[in-house]
Amino acid sequence: MATGLNQQLWASADILRGKMDASEYKNYLLGLIFYKYLSDAQLREVYEQENGKTDTFPERSTQYAGFMEWYEEDKDDLIENIQPKQGYFIQPDQLFYHYRIKADNYEFNLTDLQAGFNELERQGEEFSGLFADIDLNSTKLGSNAQQRNVTITEVLRALDEIDLFEHNGDVIGDAYEYLIGMFAAGAGKKAGEFYTPQAVSRIMSEITSIGQESRAPFHIYDPAMGSGSLMLNIRRYLINPNQVHYHGQELNTTTFNLARMNLILHGVDKERMNLNNGDTLDADWPSEEPYQFDSVVMNPPYSAKWSAADKFLSDPRFERFGKLAPKSKADFAFLLHGFYHLKESGTMGIVLPHGVLFRGAAEGTIRQALLEMGAIDAVIGLPANIFFGTSIPTTVIILKKNRSRRDVLFIDASQDFEKQKNQNVLLD
Repeated sequence: MATGLNQQLWASADILRGKMDASEYKNYLLGLIFYKYLSDAQLREVYEQENGKTDTFPERSTQYAGFMEWYEEDKDDLIENIQPKQGYFIQPDQLFYHYRIKADNYEFNLTDLQAGFNELERQGEEFSGLFADIDLNSTKLGSNAQQRNVTITEVLRALDEIDLFEHNGDVIGDAYEYLIGMFAAGAGKKAGEFYTPQAVSRIMSEITSIGQESRAPFHIYDPAMGSGSLMLNIRRYLINPNQVHYHGQELNTTTFNLARMNLILHGVDKERMNLNNGDTLDADWPSEEPYQFDSVVMNPPYSAKWSAADKFLSDPRFERFGKLAPKSKADFAFLLHGFYHLKESGTMGIVLPHGVLFRGAAEGTIRQALLEMGAIDAVIGLPANIFFGTSIPTTVIILKKNRSRRDVLFIDASQDFEKQKNQNVLLD
């Protein structure tokens, strides 16, 4: 990511960092970045419809002037041309650029921004509830309406200096990674709830795509998807990246909304996006076609608690193993859920703590059954302290259904890291 973007994000974050912790202000920053992206994309789309496809765009003031000229001449015609292509239409007085103009003239009001959020959320299921976690009335932004207005005005100005279209790839993901890296100490365990380091993500994506590079359509599933970046990485390794269908579930509603933003920012249309805000360790999802996938990837919360209720002994995901993961350690519950949803021809990769390789009792029984089935293809030992929020060493377990052999490839990558200030970084 460009140094300039780093500095701009830091400046934006700096406005909020003294008011709330990183786990809270990321919602404001990333939500506003998303809204700005959609606004600026709309101005570019209008410009290209009027002037033809181009790689170089004039200043946004020129784009905005062209937009307003068409809007005032025939707004219905403009909306009919733009909305079907984009899947949304932002009114002139609700564009991010318009908010910036008002901010510069000391005319901006938070109610204007809230109206923009509300209107976009009404424009389709994929936008519904996206901005629910951005509380513009929070006293953390200021003790009164005027102070809150000043705070968001400063953030708007700082963010509007960022040209998101100069940065290819995972724009919002890069923003996550930078902000998490800078403020992980302040966010503590919360920082790791929704992000898998890129080096680990690349390994899992490459391995789970081997032998399936030309498959189209390609269906990927992440039952603990966080911000969705782990799923999105698969595109790098496929011949037809625009034919990937993304299926994901996330328990935390705030993180679920971030994942939706992330996929939309990457040009994933609603027909290729099947996301659910729910508990993977409760009722099974998805239960309708497609419910088995070419690739299953997962970095679930480690040794989480779950009910382990007797009813799950007859659940198709777990019944063949005769045992359930213990209440205090849901690691194998996540693993078996993902394995159940894997196609016979597919590959699964899951990150788990080392304990899953050695613990006995029910976990030992499940592990032995998987080994006898030949389901465990490889185990990759990762370095300690490479994930935000935990320093424990972890392992990537690769699983397949169609193996005739029972051997397991063990790879020790525990020393393949570069030590940095607060975090180890896995080497490619």
